[in-house]
Amino acid sequence: MKLAGILERHAQFRSGHEAVQFGGQRLTYRQFNARVNRLANALQRTGIGKGDRVATLLPNCVELLDVYWASAKIGAVVVPMSPLLQRAAVAQLLGQAGAITVFAHTSTADEVDAVRAQVAALRSDLCILVGSEQRSGFTGYENFVSGASDDEPIDPGTEPDDPYNIIYSSGTTGDPKGITLSHRVRWNYCTLYALSWRMTPESVVLHTGSLVFNGAFMTLMPSIYLGARYILHSIFDPAEVVKTVARERVSHVMLVPSQIVALLDSPAFDPRAFETLECLVTIGAPLLLEQKQRLETLLPGKLHELYGLAEGFQTILDKTTTGSKLASVGAPPPGFDLRIVGEDGRDMKPGEVGEIVGRGPILMSGYFNRPDLTAQAIRNGWLYSGDLGYVDEDGYLYLVDRKKDMIKSGGVSVYPRDIEEVAATHPDIKEVSVFGVPDEKWGETPVAAVVLRGNASLDAEACKAWINGRVAAKFQRIKDVVIMEKFPSNAAGKALKNKLRDLFLSDRN
Repeated sequence: MKLAGILERHAQFRSGHEAVQFGGQRLTYRQFNARVNRLANALQRTGIGKGDRVATLLPNCVELLDVYWASAKIGAVVVPMSPLLQRAAVAQLLGQAGAITVFAHTSTADEVDAVRAQVAALRSDLCILVGSEQRSGFTGYENFVSGASDDEPIDPGTEPDDPYNIIYSSGTTGDPKGITLSHRVRWNYCTLYALSWRMTPESVVLHTGSLVFNGAFMTLMPSIYLGARYILHSIFDPAEVVKTVARERVSHVMLVPSQIVALLDSPAFDPRAFETLECLVTIGAPLLLEQKQRLETLLPGKLHELYGLAEGFQTILDKTTTGSKLASVGAPPPGFDLRIVGEDGRDMKPGEVGEIVGRGPILMSGYFNRPDLTAQAIRNGWLYSGDLGYVDEDGYLYLVDRKKDMIKSGGVSVYPRDIEEVAATHPDIKEVSVFGVPDEKWGETPVAAVVLRGNASLDAEACKAWINGRVAAKFQRIKDVVIMEKFPSNAAGKALKNKLRDLFLSDRN
């Protein structure tokens, strides 16, 4: 289970095969391994080694891939941080992680500059800058690796259960939690997802979302493990996705629901461009049934949906079962176990709603330096998700909602997802997110935020009337509709309901 040996092997046995493509850069496995080794040796010569936290505040770029794989070779612990973070969050996460070095970009250097004095562990000589070689207080990336050997670095004696990286699940509000994932877990990502997505060494994998999102590792790890070809986009652009899939004969792509909607609505979308595509994975947030049906109509037999938590549990809706189980999020893969648990701790029967609880071979080591939170999340080896759902008689999982997003209206439980599924069927609604707001009479009541398609002229009152005329029960009727150009979202592309709620309430006060 040595992640460190993967690139070394491919540099020997698949040396001329293209490993990474980013913009105009195309690197073979020999070239990519040499780059990674130079960075690994440069880090080791500064004293960075096993267990040291290496933070990144980078957009998608080859240098971020260098950091991921160089850290694996020297036993350092990668802490990828979203380049969208504000300064307070940057200081908080760097401090919590105890980062010794940080890789910043010209677009994020101001944030690092503003907080570096607040981070006790951060070495002033180890702020590395990507995108420019000259800025006071930083060492340019090329200068940092200059003169370093491209031979394999010194083996630090990394063990499978040593930490590989810390993924922060939040980082913008509240108390962010650092999910610690070991070399063993990331190795299991390599093999598990290679099998789940049916990848081969000949696969061509496109990633167009943020590389700091944990979901990115679900295609990155198996792609590099197999010696396949990995194409990275700097940002998501529907037209570029269509061009790249057609030109490079892409076989695998991962998209979050908002990207899928944008792709299918793009004037550039053409199903014929996707003839080589074998697998489209949706991840990060539930894909509404109407959106799944549309995708299956336009690109039949390609959809895989993954429901899961970075903390270490998942189910997969495989493309071979989408027809009969399209409304579900699939079943646990081999090696995973699933339970639905009631508030009293008992296992629920098929059809009964409860908390989704699971375990499997990708379970986190714990929340970094937070044994209290770890004990709440993992109990007797089972991960408690905080999500509500049920299983059918065949064991397939159906999501109901997040526990924290459930709305209590007049003593009745209202699940936003039920309302979202109805709203999504309106031809003018592109995206929808339902959240609860305080109400003097009912305690809470639902509000819908919507993004409209193209030049749709639907107004808020007409939208509200349309939804309220179609929901299954009176208590699901929404109080208001907010029409927005786009939703506030996290690095995974998931709409932030807390932000939507705050914006709604501030506008009404």
